[in-house]
Amino acid sequence: MPTTPTIAFVHGAFADSGGWSATISALDAAGLPVIAISNQLRGLAPDADHVRSVLATIQGPVVLVGHSYGGAVIGEAARRADNVAALVFVAAYILDEGESIATVLDPVRFPGSLLGPDTLVERPFGNPSAPGGTDTDLYIAVPRFSEVFAADLPQDRSRLMALMQRPLSVSALTAAADARPAWHDTPCWALVAEQDNAIPPAGQHWMANRAGATLGTVAASHAVMISQPVAVTETILEAVESVTGKREPARK
Repeated sequence: MPTTPTIAFVHGAFADSGGWSATISALDAAGLPVIAISNQLRGLAPDADHVRSVLATIQGPVVLVGHSYGGAVIGEAARRADNVAALVFVAAYILDEGESIATVLDPVRFPGSLLGPDTLVERPFGNPSAPGGTDTDLYIAVPRFSEVFAADLPQDRSRLMALMQRPLSVSALTAAADARPAWHDTPCWALVAEQDNAIPPAGQHWMANRAGATLGTVAASHAVMISQPVAVTETILEAVESVTGKREPARK
């Protein structure tokens, strides 16, 4: 049985696995096993089930990493995945039982998110598992994408990301965690993006502190995994060290 953990990455809404490229390259160069799991963005339970099915194919311990909505997914997915040894939340939602990403942060207490009716575009689609058989995909409006998601990236890069974004369904936005998430019982780390216009930094701090996470901060937009990949890599390596008992070097 392998003792070096596999680092499994779960992206969030309006993004894809390519956002992890720099960190995955650094960890792979250091000889660490990595896998990027495509998040379906259809609903919290089915998304967690999909991630969990991939985790079941991995031998040995796993450090499970989630960005944004992906943080909610990994908290659920790890709940019945015995090989998850550590969780890493990157500018992420960390839900408790009964909470959804739509409800966890009171906008009066934690103002500052630019995600909302003024910045989102709705596109209905058929979904047999949704009430009435229909659901709605949410996209960030292209002209607002940079400001909301990637304000510290070059305009040409953020515009391409906007044009290629993967939408989040309303079902995923509103679905609540239906049981005690894994962070209650699993060591976890959180990296707060202090210039985030999607998830308010104060809310990220509150969720991370509630979870008892080892906390790190970085001056970055919500696209922290792209704009500040070294900080993301270092946070993951701290989690890896907790599993292996030794520090793994990351090559730049």
